[in-house]
Amino acid sequence: MDALELRTRLRAALAETTRRLGAAGVPSPSVDARALIAHAAQTEQPLVMLDELPPDFSGELERLTTRREHREPLQLILGRAPFRRLMLTVRPGVFIPRPETELALDLLREQLPEAPTQVADLCAGSGALGAAVLDEFPGARVLAIEVDAAAAALSAENLALAGPGRGRVLQADLREEIPELTAAAPLDAILANPPYIPPDAVPREAEVIAHDPHRALFGGGDDGLEVPRAVIAWAGRLLRPGGVLIMEHADVQGAATRDLAAELGCFDLLTTAPDLTGRDRFLIARRSQGAPNLGSERLSR
Repeated sequence: MDALELRTRLRAALAETTRRLGAAGVPSPSVDARALIAHAAQTEQPLVMLDELPPDFSGELERLTTRREHREPLQLILGRAPFRRLMLTVRPGVFIPRPETELALDLLREQLPEAPTQVADLCAGSGALGAAVLDEFPGARVLAIEVDAAAAALSAENLALAGPGRGRVLQADLREEIPELTAAAPLDAILANPPYIPPDAVPREAEVIAHDPHRALFGGGDDGLEVPRAVIAWAGRLLRPGGVLIMEHADVQGAATRDLAAELGCFDLLTTAPDLTGRDRFLIARRSQGAPNLGSERLSR
């Protein structure tokens, strides 16, 4: 196949794949089409750099395009998802990391004058936050907690790749006592993207409701804050004085999460940080100097 024929074939593939994805309601058809074509072509290079295509290119692109037409998330089709400087492994049945969650690392840098060395990633999912900490803070060690067995296994893989020997994962429920987590105190920081959706707020996106596990979406209780409440309680127990909690939440939960943290009486900074679109998205709580240690009874309140 000469260069002109190759370029003609790629242009036709891009136009047709984009058309099909657009007709299926995919939000970013052209971007996704390019990613699928590159995957079918078995290349990480820009398409303009290609000088040949695999023999099964057309058949593979058809299979990939059909999956995306059925609104299977692009990340699951590719088997990976970008997060900060990393390319994380993703798998069906585990929550797919979102770009907006990346802001938690910037907030962590803003809140701590020195690089953290002891960090927990609660409700770790794929391990995105913990892996990013290991990647960006070479002196840090991360303890990740995840209730789901498949997610915990994936988190362990991503942490091992990002910071070999510096990450550890426990499969456990934050709403229960976890002696290994208690023993990890004092911590410099806790990062968390817990499930927080209320039971009556069903996501509309086909990719989310059909492919993200409901356990990773719905936070429990009438307000969706059962798991976030447990995260905040753990922060009150585990953080050193001056240590910070950065927890993602729904854009309507800023005041509620601040109130939950205020009830503990052990934080001297409670604020809500917006995401890049200006919506309330992250609780920031800093443990005060001299605050009393909180017992396990606060977990279930």
